[in-house]
Amino acid sequence: MTINAIEINALRKTYRSSKGDVKEALRGVDLQVPEGSMFGLLGANGAGKSTLINIMAGLVLKTSGSVKISGYDIDTQMRSARCAIGIVPQELVLDTFFTVRQALEIHAGYYGIAKKYRRTDEIIAAMGLEDKADIHARRLSGGMRRRLLIAKALVHSPKILVLDEPTAGVDVELRTQLWEYVKQLNKQGTTVLLTTHYLEEAETLCDRIAIINNGELVACEDKKTLMQGVDSKQLFIQTKKTLDSVPDILAQDGWRLDNDGGLVISYQPSNINIELLLSKLRANGVEIHDIRTQEAKLEDVFLKFTKAS
Repeated sequence: MTINAIEINALRKTYRSSKGDVKEALRGVDLQVPEGSMFGLLGANGAGKSTLINIMAGLVLKTSGSVKISGYDIDTQMRSARCAIGIVPQELVLDTFFTVRQALEIHAGYYGIAKKYRRTDEIIAAMGLEDKADIHARRLSGGMRRRLLIAKALVHSPKILVLDEPTAGVDVELRTQLWEYVKQLNKQGTTVLLTTHYLEEAETLCDRIAIINNGELVACEDKKTLMQGVDSKQLFIQTKKTLDSVPDILAQDGWRLDNDGGLVISYQPSNINIELLLSKLRANGVEIHDIRTQEAKLEDVFLKFTKAS
């Protein structure tokens, strides 16, 4: 039996302006995040991702529905629910008058963690902040502030870690370092919920993915099943001679020049046999040196579920 780290049922959030206009940010979202999973929550700007996360964090009041964090209801067991989750917000909001070390120590104090159980030095090292430990947050670069935000979310060793656009605007070194540490936490049993606009990150890291669009959950599957739902592949042909243009008869079928002077075509495996594509190339004098295929990417899946709106 699958145990869920996060259970969301019929969650709605409605905003009402001073003029009486109504905006539905979440429209009856049902979402289950399995315990120990690396879960991706994807959606365009304004789709409802941040609203959902802010409700889990207790920063936004839901209109209706229920949310349980590690089995704790956010309405009736708020304290336990908040202790079970660590959230890294998208915005760089920090108290700039404390040093890195002070910020982590104070945050640990908020959770009632005794000094002998605090992991301040371990977290500072994991986030690559050793040489910044005694520097005030106001003197940190944007990337270093992002590291500090992540560090603060980890001080109470939460069972669930929520990362809202954690690598937005950060350098490659931090991105690599962060994901190595997050993967390590996940292997140790921490459930990770990630939102990101870098779809290649979600495709590489996540084992289960949900897509939210206009406040509604439009997809939620394990990654392999979700990717198989797109009937599309690309066929790349490396020709013996570099081509300057595509013969008209092949262009009509959808062939186009690859960046390397070869040929590429997108096709539906359910409708087209790859041997038919290759035989037509040979029949039109194209000498094939090498071939490779590429499965649909998460970007293709994402567009499938969101482009209609």
